[in-house]
Amino acid sequence: MADDGTPERVRTVRWDDPARLLEAARTRSGAEMLEAVRTGTLPAPPIAQLIGMRITEVAAGRAVFELEAAEFLYNPLGTVHGGILATLLDSAMGCALHATLPAGTSYTTLEVQLHFVRPVTTRAGTVRAIGTLVHAGATLATAEGRIEGRDGTLFAHGTCSMLLLRPRPP
Repeated sequence: MADDGTPERVRTVRWDDPARLLEAARTRSGAEMLEAVRTGTLPAPPIAQLIGMRITEVAAGRAVFELEAAEFLYNPLGTVHGGILATLLDSAMGCALHATLPAGTSYTTLEVQLHFVRPVTTRAGTVRAIGTLVHAGATLATAEGRIEGRDGTLFAHGTCSMLLLRPRPP
């Protein structure tokens, strides 16, 4: 019990060594790697294990992540923290690009713009972040995404730009 008499809440977090993912990124295409994470052949990255998000769909130019809106993700106002939703949406948009990349090519997010249209609470249950690739050039890519409830309720939407990091020739 907490000092105020309420039940104590405890969350234990375990994660897998990310080295397996780094090695897979060198030898597998983005689509192959993400599918292996989706099916559990490869472990989810530590950030996914920390907040409880999981990839549920992956195809060239599209990625879908899900997250259970849980109390441990709340901010002081009693809603899921915007930074958690930003992480979820950035992951979906980035993986939409990642699913199109050859082995050894990576990317980094340059900018994310989000619009929060309604708060997410535990009443929402599981929310989905749907990322769609809009453009992929030689060095720059853009994507858009939405966070929706199971019933299609829109919670947030946004866009991002990403820098492609292609391997240098030997």
